[in-house]
Amino acid sequence: MKKYKYLVILHILLAVYSLTGIASKFAAQEEFLSFKFILYYGLSLLGLFIYAFAWQQIIKRMPLITAYANKGATVIWGIIWGYFVFHEPVTVKKVIGAVIILCGVILIVTADAKEETEKEADNGNKDKAA
Repeated sequence: MKKYKYLVILHILLAVYSLTGIASKFAAQEEFLSFKFILYYGLSLLGLFIYAFAWQQIIKRMPLITAYANKGATVIWGIIWGYFVFHEPVTVKKVIGAVIILCGVILIVTADAKEETEKEADNGNKDKAA
């Protein structure tokens, strides 16, 4: 159960990370060094700072392969933000790509969970034998 807690936190973190792209896109639409440019650029940097700090905490608590595999979910967040914020179309190709990414993430997470369960079982057997 504890692992899923960190998985949820990771996905919230990845959503924050994907929001930095929105702030960057808004900054790019403003005049260089205008108040809005600096505001959006600052928000982007703040989001990246939060992400960098929290990422270090996440990889302390979960396998690196699992954490990196889940980074693919930022593509899905990008599709969502693109649709709702920038009114970009969601095409069949985008949906297919998102499904492929999601399947890959699920495969890695379930394989990692299975491996972790097997390790715990092996450790339990070693403790009983000792």
